[in-house]
Amino acid sequence: MKFTNKQYVRWDDLDAFGHVNNATYLTYAQEARFVWSGMFEMVVARAEVDFIAPIYDGNIFVDVDIWVTNIGNSSFAVDYEIKNGDEVVARVKTVQVAVSMQTKKSRPLNDSEREFLTKYLETE
Repeated sequence: MKFTNKQYVRWDDLDAFGHVNNATYLTYAQEARFVWSGMFEMVVARAEVDFIAPIYDGNIFVDVDIWVTNIGNSSFAVDYEIKNGDEVVARVKTVQVAVSMQTKKSRPLNDSEREFLTKYLETE
């Protein structure tokens, strides 16, 4: 199953080249991920972005599709597609690590987190 979240493209997301700045795509993924999994205490261990097509307009919404591709002991991998209408404009991959807010160190995923993640697990 995939989760979809709409992210607003602000005019100030556009850079001097007249398109959305590359770093902003990670912000769209982050904001969508928070809506999707706000209950998780996690950090990003890895992030990569494939830029496919530019976004030239502000004051629009893009869709961010999210799904899980791997679940480990304390980490999980998430894939995202950012779409402007029917056009895929970027693909993002992150590895998230569950952390203890008390110790600030990684910790194993608990049963409820695994259950949640498994609902969104899609393997190729």
